[in-house]
Amino acid sequence: MTNASANQTETTKLTQATHDRLVAELEDLTTRGRVEIAQHIEAARALGDLSENGDYHAAKDAQGKMESRVRQLQAMLKEVEIVDEAGASDGSVSLGSTVELRYEGDEEEDTQTFFVGSIEERQGDLPVVSPSSPLGQVLVGRGAGDTVEYQAPGGMLTVHIVGVTR
Repeated sequence: MTNASANQTETTKLTQATHDRLVAELEDLTTRGRVEIAQHIEAARALGDLSENGDYHAAKDAQGKMESRVRQLQAMLKEVEIVDEAGASDGSVSLGSTVELRYEGDEEEDTQTFFVGSIEERQGDLPVVSPSSPLGQVLVGRGAGDTVEYQAPGGMLTVHIVGVTR
């Protein structure tokens, strides 16, 4: 028996600019990046005993991290939907919005700010809320002053949307 949802890939929503940047990064990693890593590994091998060769192990570790990023980019770019960078002009939450939230029961000034979108779209240090997450699903299309509820792992939560910016 197979799990049909496990076999389906989730569509990644990206702006054209981010899509272009990720395609360029993937191209760079699979060409120049792989050549450079291979050169580092070869240079480290020339130093002798591989069991105690820190340069060799560091180069192999860097290769593993780079190949992991290549696989991540390939999976992300496999099913992409290009979305409009302008977003909603009516002040509602959309991909690329920054939203300020206050959880029910918190003090008036105790708010949290999130970026709504893909981690690849994020600018700055804001935590990211995916539009496909339970919180993201109830936020998209709503505006400042709205109150929404969503099912979190710890139970139902109520959130007040304090502000939305682009």
